[in-house]
Amino acid sequence: MKNYNKNNLPLARELRKSMTPWERKLWYEFLHSYPVRFRRQATLGNYIADFYCARAKLVIELDGGHHYIQENAQRDLIRTAEIQSLDIDVIRVCNVDVDKNFYGVCEYIDSEVKKRIK
Repeated sequence: MKNYNKNNLPLARELRKSMTPWERKLWYEFLHSYPVRFRRQATLGNYIADFYCARAKLVIELDGGHHYIQENAQRDLIRTAEIQSLDIDVIRVCNVDVDKNFYGVCEYIDSEVKKRIK
């Protein structure tokens, strides 16, 4: 298990209870029953990742519109770099893609996992 900030555990639990519609869809319609185990709202370092697969060393982040504001995009770059420093890859998926191209998103995630677990 990777090091994590124990102070983030209560927030991670709360975020699991109050998932966004896009997180809920991806979790219940794909990742929940995916053959390689994913965790939702996983604490990694000082962050809480939307979804994390330890076996593939992969984080999936779902991005809503606020992630595309310059200030938030800069924070995301820092966050991604810090997670990658834990030897974990990060992929980002736009909420719009979950809405309009759900099966494409699932295929993308599947291919990224398979690349990493060969």
